[in-house]
Amino acid sequence: MPSINGTDIKKVVVACDAGMGSSVMLASQLKRQLAKNAVVVEHTPVNSIPADADVVLCHKGLAARARVSAPDKVIIAFQVFIGDPAVTRVVQVVQRGGELSG
Repeated sequence: MPSINGTDIKKVVVACDAGMGSSVMLASQLKRQLAKNAVVVEHTPVNSIPADADVVLCHKGLAARARVSAPDKVIIAFQVFIGDPAVTRVVQVVQRGGELSG
């Protein structure tokens, strides 16, 4: 299972299936939360995860597809788009340091 230190995270990708609903809102929220940490946040289809992504956030139903698309990346699966503890953990690790694996 890949892991990364929060201080090494420079790009977070919110991967989705269809592409315009809740995942876009999550990406916007993360951009605001991580702006002070100089972390780029992008929204992308799960089958087109960019090679320079450090962490990929996706709904748990898409996690298997994300792992196929980006097998060497830290994949964090969540259940709800706003307020999910998995997403909160990513923000905390970027802001405070620590190890993130997934």
